[in-house]
Amino acid sequence: MAADAIEVEHKYSPSESDALPPLASIPGVDRAGQSANEMLDAVYFDTKALALAAQRITLRRRSGGPDDGWHLKLPVAAGERRETREPLGGDPDAVPENLRQLVLVHTRSHALVPVARIRTSRRLTPLYAADGAVLAHFSDDRVEAQSLLTPAEPSRWREWQLELADGPRQLLQDADALFAAEGVTVAALPSKLARALGPDYPENPGTAPKPSRSGPASDVMLSYLSQQVRAVKLHDPRVRVDAPDAVHQFRVAARRLRSALATFRKLTDTTSARFLRGELQWLAGTVGQARDAEVIRARLKDMIGAEPPELLIGPVAQQIQEHLGTVQQQGRAAGLAALDSTRYFRLLDALDAFLAVPPLNACAGNDAPGTVGRLVSAERKRLKAAVRSLDGGAGGTPQDAALHEVRKSAKRLRYAAEAATPIFGTQATNLARAAEGIQEILGDFQDSVVTRATLLVLARQAADGSGSGFTYGRLHALEQQRGNEARLRFYDAWQQSRPKPLRWT
Repeated sequence: MAADAIEVEHKYSPSESDALPPLASIPGVDRAGQSANEMLDAVYFDTKALALAAQRITLRRRSGGPDDGWHLKLPVAAGERRETREPLGGDPDAVPENLRQLVLVHTRSHALVPVARIRTSRRLTPLYAADGAVLAHFSDDRVEAQSLLTPAEPSRWREWQLELADGPRQLLQDADALFAAEGVTVAALPSKLARALGPDYPENPGTAPKPSRSGPASDVMLSYLSQQVRAVKLHDPRVRVDAPDAVHQFRVAARRLRSALATFRKLTDTTSARFLRGELQWLAGTVGQARDAEVIRARLKDMIGAEPPELLIGPVAQQIQEHLGTVQQQGRAAGLAALDSTRYFRLLDALDAFLAVPPLNACAGNDAPGTVGRLVSAERKRLKAAVRSLDGGAGGTPQDAALHEVRKSAKRLRYAAEAATPIFGTQATNLARAAEGIQEILGDFQDSVVTRATLLVLARQAADGSGSGFTYGRLHALEQQRGNEARLRFYDAWQQSRPKPLRWT
């Protein structure tokens, strides 16, 4: 796969009779270079329901020009897209698997089919700075487009395009002003595909409600859920290509979704929320298996690196890497299988449906401050109850499972406070930060619990006379001490900076 490139461009709608603008008059442009002619032939692919177009994503197979091949363009910001390319290949209808995987979170179980064909006669002109750097490329295009979804006559138009190379973004703004003075405006539609598909092109994606103190409580919930669904869809393709930290971010988004559905369950139909929570638990657990192994692997690597060499008896480092490497590979395979499953696609469909037509009850319309404040306060009370239930109090040794429950309650409170931030501002931010501190301390404790269990497995596997048992026993003791220290840090943090309640009256 070719490296990703960021494409930043503006499109314009001249008439057939408009003369070319004075390109060298754009501030910063020293001269316009020699123009070259290109003939481009592109077939655009999407689902029959235009799932990609609905997200402003384009996938095409284009021949002609210096960059012929498959092009996938994903929106990053207004006027900015990330482009990934693949070679043409032999079968014109076979979308490269790498690109198919990158859009599967949107296409799901639906096939990618040709939806439009666009032929372009292009006259391309480079724009240079005084030092010879190419600032941008200006294209004067004559376009012929045919929708392949509904029978219609081909449409034809002229289009200008200015795409940045090494130039600053201000160059586009200056070009807008220059072209407008010549009577040529920025194009109303975002792409050639949008114009080719005409009335079939989907409307702009809906936006989540913006929470306010005078608005309903449901706006707080829906805004937060929308953010996390977007995060799941953003990190899905990154998980598939094994991008750094992608699994962690994907799992956090899934957990935030599940937690928010629990916190705000009194505002919704309980059946829908319960189904989504169960499926999100499955998703986060399955996709996160590789991440769990990665964390333990790194933790043990650091511990071994800090040990005196004379206390490392037997091939401990090799055994750990081999065992956890296998676990990590198996976990990744399980995670990828989950992302390719019908079950996952149905979950995505259900999340989209929940946001499109929220199953709200009468409580959802109540005032945001009081309703959300009470729901967040319920999570704080839940955390306090979990702490009170610890065996032995501050001086004892509570069960590992009980501390894990405290951690999960702290996480629920953190995410609830995050959702409430648009209403409660600094109050909610401070509450979320305090809950996060507890979560992180007990996260270290839980990592210690899991690491000790892994060391016991490895010690049993290494009971072959290699002498590794001594080192595994020592590592286990060190890890147990580390866990005890984390437990004591938790009690200190709870005494010194326990989460404070929200105030809304």
